[in-house]
Amino acid sequence: MTAFPDFRSPRWAALSALLTTGVLLTACGSGSDGSGDGSGKPTSGGTLTFAVGSDAGCVDPQQVGSNESIYSVRQIVDSLTDQDPETGKIVPWLAKSWDINSDATQFTFHLRPGVTFSDGSKLTSQVVKDNFDAVPKLGALGTLAQGYLSSVKSTTAVDPLTVKVTFKEPNAQFLQATSTHSLGIESSASVQKTPQQKCSDGVVGTGPFVLKQYVQNQSITLAKRTGYDWGSSLWTKKGEAYLDKLVFKVVPEPGVRAGSLQSGQVDAISSVGKANEAALKGGQVTLLRRANPGVVFGLGINNSRPVLKDVKVRQAILAAVDRKQIADTVFPTGTQPATSVLAHTTPDYTDLSADLAFDAAKATSLLDDAGWKAGSDGIRAKGGKKLSLVISWFPNAATNQPALELVQQQLKAVGIDVTLKQNQVSQFATTLQGGDFDLVWGNVTRADPDILRSSFSSKLANFYRLPASSLDTALSGQAATTDTAKRKQLVDEAQKLIVQNAYNVPVVELQTQLAVTKRVHGFAFDSGSRIQLHDTWIG
Repeated sequence: MTAFPDFRSPRWAALSALLTTGVLLTACGSGSDGSGDGSGKPTSGGTLTFAVGSDAGCVDPQQVGSNESIYSVRQIVDSLTDQDPETGKIVPWLAKSWDINSDATQFTFHLRPGVTFSDGSKLTSQVVKDNFDAVPKLGALGTLAQGYLSSVKSTTAVDPLTVKVTFKEPNAQFLQATSTHSLGIESSASVQKTPQQKCSDGVVGTGPFVLKQYVQNQSITLAKRTGYDWGSSLWTKKGEAYLDKLVFKVVPEPGVRAGSLQSGQVDAISSVGKANEAALKGGQVTLLRRANPGVVFGLGINNSRPVLKDVKVRQAILAAVDRKQIADTVFPTGTQPATSVLAHTTPDYTDLSADLAFDAAKATSLLDDAGWKAGSDGIRAKGGKKLSLVISWFPNAATNQPALELVQQQLKAVGIDVTLKQNQVSQFATTLQGGDFDLVWGNVTRADPDILRSSFSSKLANFYRLPASSLDTALSGQAATTDTAKRKQLVDEAQKLIVQNAYNVPVVELQTQLAVTKRVHGFAFDSGSRIQLHDTWIG
């Protein structure tokens, strides 16, 4: 099947029906993207200063998983394809067209001619091959990219502008994967660096901006790429970006970020907290919101822990969490309680709200049945050992601690003692890989249900130490079929198995809420609820 023979054609092909998704996009204040200053005419030049809450300690797009860092490093690299955030369709970017065989085991991409990296080297099929061949060597921080390329058999440079990726088995998710930052294309020189070097020194991409300076835990500075002329087919402006410079400042305290925006010290801020909404509404600030597709915020369970091997204990935790209270108390306006392990904006989402209903009595009964009896202090014990668990968390969002403090209270109410353990943001991947945790707070954003396989298959990284089960069959099956109805059925089955066996405890859907000043225009979300700044201008 050939898709998109004309790069600028509005007639998008139908293959991307696999990826159709609904989107929740709401803006508070006037305008939906901060645009509209009267003249409405975009102007080039200027610096956008963006205050983010944390730094992942890495400036390699292929290894970064934290939204706060993705905002900046996404601007450095382009991808083979892009995904329309409104329809979920896959559209051209560095690849002007592609062919997919009937069983989705072979993907052939036809690259745009004339594309160069910021070091002057050319984009060729060999460079794409070098990128994909190097992904397995990325280590702990490269698990998303590794998951997208799992079961790859070979990547072949057919001719200078044609690259063929062949899988050992059908891989329906791969086309959408090529639109992600995790498979953003880097220069051959960058690919040859060690993962650690790429994290600390940055990479060379074909993107509309280039990395100029990185000071860990302080700032990331990008400059406009001169001569850029191969943007995504979704972008309004052709050629170079409007802005000359982007500065991302790390400002951990949400109140300080909000104050900096109001005083004009910065132009945009991330992770707007509920406490700051009222102060920012109206005036010269616009709030932008979009629900993130993918695995919702929740508790990842280490299913190998002796206590947590018991399904009744896991199910008790699931029932003891009052999701609505947490969403309404802690998170920005409009945040929805989890109704599945997937957010409702994810393709093939299934509503499992009945299975995720708050039921303290059920939790109590399950713990009683499992032999955990309440002591004089209210905490349950069995065999002389208290029911005590540690939740590991990372300060990459202002909502994390207050949300977990509520979870802590709710679990205590049914007799589970919880300790909250804060780690550095940069330790997230190594914590999962090492397995030294009971429960870990987090989410994973991706606009494709295959994120379930990446996260929960016992055949892949298996950070949550799930046992081999029928879940693996469902997850492998949905990745292998090109039948959209069958894929939906298997994704539905996988969601039910995860929730009903409480392999994970979904809590709330992550809603990205940003704030920009009214002088910022064309500030847009991409399909993963991150941002694309090529079309952004100041005036």
